Amino acid sequence: MDINDNKVNDQTELRARGNWNEIKGAAKQKWGQLTDDDLTYDEGKQDEWFGNIQQKTGHAIDEIKDWFSKTFSGTDEDPNRPSNRTTNY
Repeated sequence: MDINDNKVNDQTELRARGNWNEIKGAAKQKWGQLTDDDLTYDEGKQDEWFGNIQQKTGHAIDEIKDWFSKTFSGTDEDPNRPSNRTTNY
């Protein structure tokens, strides 16, 4: 379901809100030019938020939405989920 019609599944969006610090860190790793200010999300301004990320990264909005959706829609065992990645130091 997509109640707010932002092309991101509502379950994915709710899960994302619960893991926001994790999401911000993963997005900053993927798109190094993003700052915490760029990733500040204001309720009801999804289109503007995605547009700002698009301007900053040069990637298409659909690609950005797809990345957020794919990264955080998996199960707890999903290896693409940042919290499941093994860090080698």
